[in-house]
Amino acid sequence: MKKLLALILLAAMLAAPSAVHAEGWGFSKNKEGKLPDVGRYGPMVEEYDGFYADRSGDKMVYFTFDNGYEQGYTGKVLDVLKEQQVPATFFVTGHYINSAPELVKRMNKEGHLIGNHSWSHPDFTKIPKEEMKKELDQVNEAVQELTDQEAMTYVRPPRGTFNSQSLKWAKEFGYTHAFWSIAFKDWETDNQKGWEYAYNNVLEQIHPGAVILMHTVSEDNAEALEQMIVELRKRGYQFGSLNDLMSKELLPYPVFRL
Repeated sequence: MKKLLALILLAAMLAAPSAVHAEGWGFSKNKEGKLPDVGRYGPMVEEYDGFYADRSGDKMVYFTFDNGYEQGYTGKVLDVLKEQQVPATFFVTGHYINSAPELVKRMNKEGHLIGNHSWSHPDFTKIPKEEMKKELDQVNEAVQELTDQEAMTYVRPPRGTFNSQSLKWAKEFGYTHAFWSIAFKDWETDNQKGWEYAYNNVLEQIHPGAVILMHTVSEDNAEALEQMIVELRKRGYQFGSLNDLMSKELLPYPVFRL
C-alpha cells in the first residue's frame, strides 16, 4: 500500500506544472566588450532554438522593449527609432494592447516587430500547458486584429522565468524564446535617475551581437535612446531586427540591415 501511495504521489508531482524547477534568466555582466557568461542557461535555451545574443561576432545591436503598460514614453521611443532608422522588437501584454492600441498599430506601421509577452503576465512555469497556449494565443490574435503582422514569432517570458518544460511548450506552439545579453534595473517608475544612468548602463555592457532589453515605462530610456544610437554608430555598430538575427541561423548569406 505504501508503495502504491508513493507511486501516486510521484505521478502527481510529475504532472504538476511546478514539478520542473523554475529558472530566472540572468548572467554575469561583462564590461569588457564580450558576451556575458550565462552558464548552463545557454545550452538550455539553445536546445529549444531560443537565443540571448547574436554570437556571430558581427558588430550588431538588437533593441528590444518590454511593454507591460503605458507610462507615456513609448511615443518618444518610436520617434527616435524612426528618426534614426533603427528597427526594434516590442514585447506586449494584453493590458498594453487594450490600453494603448494606437501605439501597437504604430509599432507595426513603422516596421517594428511585435513579440509576445503573454496576456496577463503569469509565471509560465506555474501554469498548465493549455493555459500557457491561451495566454500566447490571446496576444497573437489581438495583435493580428490591430495590425497587418501575420505571424508572431518571438516570446519573452514574464519576469524572465522559464524552465525546460516552458521552453519546450513554446517551441511546440511555434515560438522562439528571445532572452537578452544586456539589461539593467530600469522599470521602477518612481526611481528614475536621469538619461545618463540608462546610457551608461548600456554602453558599459555593450558587445558585438548584443540583444538589449529595456522597458518603455522608463523616462531615462526614452531620453537616452538617441544618444545611445549615435554613440553606437560612432563605435561601428549596426542595428538589426530579431528577424535578422534568426536569418543568420537559417541563411548562408548576409541579409540587408538598416
